[in-house]
Amino acid sequence: MADVKNKVAENVEGAYYVDDQCITCQRCIDEAPNNFKMNENGSSSFVYKQPENDAEKKNCEEAMDSCPAEAIGNDG
Repeated sequence: MADVKNKVAENVEGAYYVDDQCITCQRCIDEAPNNFKMNENGSSSFVYKQPENDAEKKNCEEAMDSCPAEAIGNDG
């Protein structure tokens, strides 16, 4: 389960985040490309834009559910 205390620095402020347990599988980017990106050094994905509509929220939830490292959290 993702830990809000271990969020990666690149996450934008908001409910969804990626923590330091990310294994860079890029599944979240495949599920929600409008909301997740890989950081510059390729060590972690992060939330670059919080969902702005129901479709993006659904995609973020699917990304969270499919994360093999359980590194995506939702504090919303």
